[in-house]
Amino acid sequence: MSMLKDHLISSSHGRNMASSSFGRRLVACLLNVSEARRKDLVETVARAALYNNEGVRREGITVLNIFNDRDYNRSVITIVASIDSIGEAVLSACEKACGLIDMGAHKGVHPCMGAVDLVPFYPLGEEVGVEDCAKEARAVAQGLTERVQGTSAFLFGWADAPLQRGLAQRRKEMGWFKKTPDLQAIRPDMGPQPQNPFGLTGVGASPYVMNCNVTIDTQDMAMGRSIAAALRESTPGGLPGVQVLALPHEGAVEIACNVESVKGSPTSQTTAGEPWPCFSIGGQPYCHVPASLITARVAELTGREGVGVKGTALVGFTPHECRGLAEFALSQRIAEFWKEQGRIRM
Repeated sequence: MSMLKDHLISSSHGRNMASSSFGRRLVACLLNVSEARRKDLVETVARAALYNNEGVRREGITVLNIFNDRDYNRSVITIVASIDSIGEAVLSACEKACGLIDMGAHKGVHPCMGAVDLVPFYPLGEEVGVEDCAKEARAVAQGLTERVQGTSAFLFGWADAPLQRGLAQRRKEMGWFKKTPDLQAIRPDMGPQPQNPFGLTGVGASPYVMNCNVTIDTQDMAMGRSIAAALRESTPGGLPGVQVLALPHEGAVEIACNVESVKGSPTSQTTAGEPWPCFSIGGQPYCHVPASLITARVAELTGREGVGVKGTALVGFTPHECRGLAEFALSQRIAEFWKEQGRIRM
């Protein structure tokens, strides 16, 4: 544990995401699968990224975290590898998930359309660009529809060439936000008309997207939707790069935020002395809203209604944490790192 702490301290002081030779070609995939109530099944999917069909370990790949949410019946598996290895690892995990999860039987409060619902690729190292991740994303989407007959996919972000439509836009076009999406009305980018048991998978690439969920102490969904609307980037006074849903969750309401990295460096945007985390991809600076600011803004909005905040959860890591932990896990040859990090954080 002390080795990990030392590594993370060195990762956060005196260097940015571009300075470690070990991590220069690293890519993260935050694989979203539509199952959380059978944790052993989700771990089987995670291990499919790490080991081939003969049980032989794939070198240079680690699963940093598995985040399960029972109410959502959704899990996020954080897979990190070099750009040269990430595609086959992720594709193998997707294949395994498609063989184990039946969308026809799925129940959960979080919107979803696919057994493998979302496959986003994010560059972590300075020798990897978003276009490199987009190429891998397109290859994974094509590989999935070829290897698992009946699967279909849509592309988003940099993988959606040349339009580069964002995830929220593409989800809206596909009917992802509807309670009962009309699969027959969907025109996927790859594969046949979406059908059960596989549904439809979104595959794409972008600068890192962090997931931050703030739970408010109420069951009032109208209040939750009002707060979500106030936070959205598209709302005047909203937070840059923040996409939001309000969802019922464990007897309360969760303000579920996708926190996209935005171009440029923050100017006077700080909260309680905390700067916005920044990094660069190919010399282009990016930054993202810190979780503390999202929590503070939610607390401010709920406080006006006499409602408190119950807590905030990061689904996985910030970009810096993700790279730092991946460098450590890979240097120590720890494949199933989610078992280790559970004793250290979250």
